[in-house]
Amino acid sequence: MNPLLKIDFDAQTVSARELHGKLNIETPFHKWFPRMCEYGFTEGTDFWTKMSESTGGRPATDYEITIDMAKEICMIQRTPEGKKVREYLIQLERAWNTPELVIARGLQASQRLLKESQEKIKLLEADNERMKPKEIFADAVTASDSTILIRDLAKILRQNGAKYGEKRLYKKLREDGYICKGSTEPTQKAMELGLFERIIRTVQRADALPLETVTTKVTGKGQQYFINKYL
Repeated sequence: MNPLLKIDFDAQTVSARELHGKLNIETPFHKWFPRMCEYGFTEGTDFWTKMSESTGGRPATDYEITIDMAKEICMIQRTPEGKKVREYLIQLERAWNTPELVIARGLQASQRLLKESQEKIKLLEADNERMKPKEIFADAVTASDSTILIRDLAKILRQNGAKYGEKRLYKKLREDGYICKGSTEPTQKAMELGLFERIIRTVQRADALPLETVTTKVTGKGQQYFINKYL
């Protein structure tokens, strides 16, 4: 499949400016994107502000948007271009969300550490043949230092039988006191337990004060904790 859009596979996002160009939108980007946000998208959950790379002039404001948001925007356009891009994103997502790739991302991006985790699973299975698959998986996660996004934790839970999407998992985490209400950031309690890691990025803006964005990621300990708790 020829790449139609550049995908950040780690964050599962695309550039809003690039999407705007692929959809052949006549409305200028700075007017078009705020209109799209009026369809119920939330900054910090569905999109994040960033500065696009400079091509000689001043860097322009861009946004990292989730693949789900990109698909909805494509559907809103009701154009051949929108349909083509949406189908492309759906095909990528199907490939990305296969159980093998979800587990591989959850354990470790490195092939070497993935192999070590698989060997650990085999040893656990040999020690206790009746151990449930979710318990084996959770113990294997403990051996990994990798962190994952909450949307990826939701996918892991869903692949193992729990009916969680990203928004529903966020709601549950807020109700249980792990994520702050009205926010995507972890509570002090969750941070002290070592369940999450906060990734802070500062975006320099030419026409305004720098913008600080926070991405919440689930630690290896947090993955085991929530898999045991919610499965």
